[in-house]
Amino acid sequence: MEVQCHPHRYRSILRGSDSPAIHGDIPLEKLYDQLCAGVFLNNRTEKYSVDKESQKNCFMMYARGFTIACSDKRSCWKWVTEEDESSNGVLVEMAELLKKRRLDALGKFEVSNLSRDTTYKVVFVIKLTQSGYGWEDPVNFGVTFPDGTKEERKVNLKEKPKGEWIEIKAGEVSTSECKEGQMEVFMFERGGHWKSGLVFKGVLIRPDN
Repeated sequence: MEVQCHPHRYRSILRGSDSPAIHGDIPLEKLYDQLCAGVFLNNRTEKYSVDKESQKNCFMMYARGFTIACSDKRSCWKWVTEEDESSNGVLVEMAELLKKRRLDALGKFEVSNLSRDTTYKVVFVIKLTQSGYGWEDPVNFGVTFPDGTKEERKVNLKEKPKGEWIEIKAGEVSTSECKEGQMEVFMFERGGHWKSGLVFKGVLIRPDN
């Protein structure tokens, strides 16, 4: 296979790979198909892949790598292990909200791992169960950039379909303007209603094609 260019910082990113077999100095030509399929990082809390068409870096941040308020309380959250269809059925952990008034989830990502001169979409991947309730108030989804500025939007989950994975755009990041530092992605709702039935898979960071 002819590889037109080297994916941005791929060797540095692969140092966090869960597979010892690709930690070494392996030629890119031998790694490329695996990079396109996706490589799990940091105990399956992230997945790194390369878009075959654009050869841009893509990432999935799984729920287990987020700070989720009260996720250690069994009365509030349940950690479920399910097959990730985008990863050939590999098992990953997802967080299911059982009962809680306040929803708070925060994740951090190093912007320098994104490909240069590219606009990325930041997208939450969630599912609402059929028995879910309490979503009368809109949920805030957003991104805080390394310079402290924010992009944020409110989404009414009551209008979303139940029982299937849906994508909620939190914002966009342009690596022409934002080249390094940590950005934060967040989801919260702090109203007074008891809430249940949201399954949080993670956040996709992918080129806006």
